Amino acid sequence: MAKIGLFYDTDTGNTRKVAKLINKLFDDGDIDMKNVTKLEPADFEAYSAFILGTPTLGDGELPENWEAFLPQLDNVDFNGKTVALFGLGDQEEYSHEFVDGLGLLYEKLDSLGASFIGFWPTEGYEYEISAAEVDDQFCGLVIDQDNQSGQTKERVEAWVAQIKPALLAAATEAEAA
Repeated sequence: MAKIGLFYDTDTGNTRKVAKLINKLFDDGDIDMKNVTKLEPADFEAYSAFILGTPTLGDGELPENWEAFLPQLDNVDFNGKTVALFGLGDQEEYSHEFVDGLGLLYEKLDSLGASFIGFWPTEGYEYEISAAEVDDQFCGLVIDQDNQSGQTKERVEAWVAQIKPALLAAATEAEAA
């Protein structure tokens, strides 16, 4: 059975809630969901398809657990691995570093050879600058639970509809190989 690694970190619990929403939109058995605190680099070797989530903290930083874990991925080969990212941030309070944690996660995995899917439009958000913006779009799904929580379910559903076929195909191809 195809498996996708859905790995996330959370600070207030909102990222976990979004991860659970994403998980519910897949069939039972398609997703292995884990908090980054329970991960080992071998977990990234075991999958070919990933959904990775992070909030942005403080002045545009990754949460402590992602920050501590990312250097452990330096020896993981991400070539041929399909990755979709999602990030949470507050566009009003942190307009100058909106979802920068998402951008930091993207930069690290991009440097390791990951193939990304699930880019998301910047329309509908009001912010000054974001490290998550790549070629006039976000490098993954962006959720603002603080100011736009009423749009979360619709955004998650639209994004999962976009990424699900490619993730399942990547997981199935790896399983068949």
